[in-house]
Amino acid sequence: MILRLLKNFLGHLHSLGEAIFFLGDILSLIFRGRVRWNDVLNQMYEQGVQSIAIVMLTSIATGTVLGLQGLIVLQRFGAKEVVARLVALSLLRELSQVLTSLIFSGKAGAGMTAELGTMNTQEQIQATRVMGVNPIEYLVVPRFLACFLVLPVLVIISEILGIAGGYMIAVSQAHLPGAFYIHQTLEAVGYVDFFSGYIKVFFFAIIIGWICCYQGFYTQGGAMGVGRFTTKAVAYSYIAVVLSDAVLTKIILTFWG
Repeated sequence: MILRLLKNFLGHLHSLGEAIFFLGDILSLIFRGRVRWNDVLNQMYEQGVQSIAIVMLTSIATGTVLGLQGLIVLQRFGAKEVVARLVALSLLRELSQVLTSLIFSGKAGAGMTAELGTMNTQEQIQATRVMGVNPIEYLVVPRFLACFLVLPVLVIISEILGIAGGYMIAVSQAHLPGAFYIHQTLEAVGYVDFFSGYIKVFFFAIIIGWICCYQGFYTQGGAMGVGRFTTKAVAYSYIAVVLSDAVLTKIILTFWG
């Protein structure tokens, strides 16, 4: 039993070290300018198309629910006018970043892992090495960079649509003037509120791109292995995003408040 636990621990330690070196190779290629920008643009389009619809629907629904629940609570204190501030600050400081990152990892991240995993099981990655092409430069870097560039855009869309969902509830249910709601939103949100939440998105993008590309690049076990490693990639991304959000929030609040 002890030997089995030790073996599993050493196996996870080896995988962690391998993943760190894998990230180092990606960043080294990017900093040296070894980037195929046409492939990056194609990946940005594919990842955006995979995620945009569900991000939009989820964002509107989130803003609507925040508006409804906030309105119920605030009306008890005679402060329904504050619902705009509640919705905007909740979305911009926390909810939009985390929810969009989770959705992105479940859609685009899973797609990246499955694509790379299928290539690996069909020995296409090995074939690129035989042809003298670095598979990380050719296959991984475009997907990683696209993830880093697409996710922040999706978060902006999520924030706007979430606020729009709250706007619809405030106008239709609380009967607040639309101009008043927009004024309250703009007045509530400062640069610190926006950037303290938005800066986390770039860390989430790196985490998702790293985990999903790594799991796909080292997939084993044929077709069943692709499914298993894709599931692992999404699960690890979820866990990493949630844990890193807690850590980053504490750090940001310590310095920015």
